[in-house]
Amino acid sequence: MDPRPIPPRLREHLARLYPDHEIAAVEPLAPDTGATRGSTTKAAGYGRPVRIALTRDGEVRELVWRVAMADEFGHDRRSDRAGNLLLAYDDFARTPDHVAPIDVGMIAADGGLISVRDGVEPYLLTAFARGAIYADDLRRVARDRVATDLDLARAGALARYLARLHTPIDDPAAYRRAIRDLVGHGEGIFGMVDGYPPDVPGAPVERLAAIERRCAGWRWRLRDHEGRLVRTHGDFHPFNVVFGDGTAFTLLDASRGTRGDAADDLTAMAINYVLFALDAPEAWRRGLGPLWHELWRAYARERSDTSLLACAPPFFAWRALVVCNPRFYPDLSPTGRSTLLGLVEGALDAKHLNPAWADEVFT
Repeated sequence: MDPRPIPPRLREHLARLYPDHEIAAVEPLAPDTGATRGSTTKAAGYGRPVRIALTRDGEVRELVWRVAMADEFGHDRRSDRAGNLLLAYDDFARTPDHVAPIDVGMIAADGGLISVRDGVEPYLLTAFARGAIYADDLRRVARDRVATDLDLARAGALARYLARLHTPIDDPAAYRRAIRDLVGHGEGIFGMVDGYPPDVPGAPVERLAAIERRCAGWRWRLRDHEGRLVRTHGDFHPFNVVFGDGTAFTLLDASRGTRGDAADDLTAMAINYVLFALDAPEAWRRGLGPLWHELWRAYARERSDTSLLACAPPFFAWRALVVCNPRFYPDLSPTGRSTLLGLVEGALDAKHLNPAWADEVFT
């Protein structure tokens, strides 16, 4: 086959890997190269493989060049595709009688190839946000038992930010992915339950299993609500918000593709007002309680979402399973942990989240 269809930068990369070789053939590989076709013929795969034949002194070396494709099977994000190719590079090498991995990398914006085969762990470099994390505010409110005017203004600012952020996105597959990740991802409900140590006071295995079963049912309850897909932050909690002066803030660690349900971001922040009051219940009435209600009310004032509270229970459950996990909050009392999980159980069974229920916890 005429070798000219190969990308020029790939040609350069191969020349570095295999000096003195010439490209003799380039051939796209179909998902199923069997001689017959029928009911078992495979029509699609997860990549675009191309066979490349190199020659030197009459000897032929055959390679396969792969580029991952975006699809709805967990490969819709660039990070998914990069992760899968890195995993393939590692797995191919450790599997007996497997084709050998040769290189793995990224295609640069100019078409060049950046090899990462000599790397061991990925890294990320970001700017630094100067200020104080919002969790410091909540600790102070829990200690002083009263929310200031600035505290209320900051809760309102967070809600208004989310209302602006949550712009609709038309991508049904992305919403199904978000709900699937909510339940089944390693950082989601299933993974969080698996991360609990055995015999956690207030969260025995039987209780966690029952919550997990309820949440699995919610996957089918939410799965077809594709119209709820919005742009999200994905991990909107007080340790990822850095306040400067007044109500100005900077966010950290946007996560999970920044596409999902508005209930994700709202519950991620709101549950912390309850969390910080669990072992300081006197701080609820004039402190953390008003902040909890201001977040929900300010959001409702800015953005109409009539099904928000009806869709919130499994997201609230997920965030509760995080903060109740002693790996993350080892000092939370067994009573506080049990109380919060009880609030979750009530919301899952009632099929909606009522913000007023949190007041009942502290009365």
